[in-house]
Amino acid sequence: MPLRRLVESDNSSSAFVIACYSDPGLQVCREGTERPVFGIAECGVLTALARAETFGVIAIAQRSIPRHMRYLRQMGLTDRLAGERPLNMSVAETASGDGTLAKMIEIGRALRDQDGARAIVMGCAGMARHRRPLEDALGIPVIDPTQAAVTMALGTVQFSAH
Repeated sequence: MPLRRLVESDNSSSAFVIACYSDPGLQVCREGTERPVFGIAECGVLTALARAETFGVIAIAQRSIPRHMRYLRQMGLTDRLAGERPLNMSVAETASGDGTLAKMIEIGRALRDQDGARAIVMGCAGMARHRRPLEDALGIPVIDPTQAAVTMALGTVQFSAH
């Protein structure tokens, strides 16, 4: 079932989170409901901008970057992007942890030291388990975009209830 139909037919949810970093179907889902719909890329980037002037993104693959850049241009945020660099791993490899953290630290350091990022957004929901150790290694804020989106969704629902 297409995502918009799922959102339209769900009568039990107060908000929705699209937990894929490219935010597929975000606008279409928003058009299909009065309830709030959050995309993890949008929420992750907005959270990073609340923490730092510039941000970098650790992407899953090189082929993801043009799609992310198009989205950031649509959001009007490319001037705040320090850089985006790929892990060149699959989502499953990223989530498994085998060598993932070391590679994320390497890429995070390049984003920080070479590109000027003052916050890092992890470009995949599967990277979540690495947020804290990556932040500890880099010494700058590291944003788990899924955590950012869920936090925004909870806050919106709580705020709307009053």
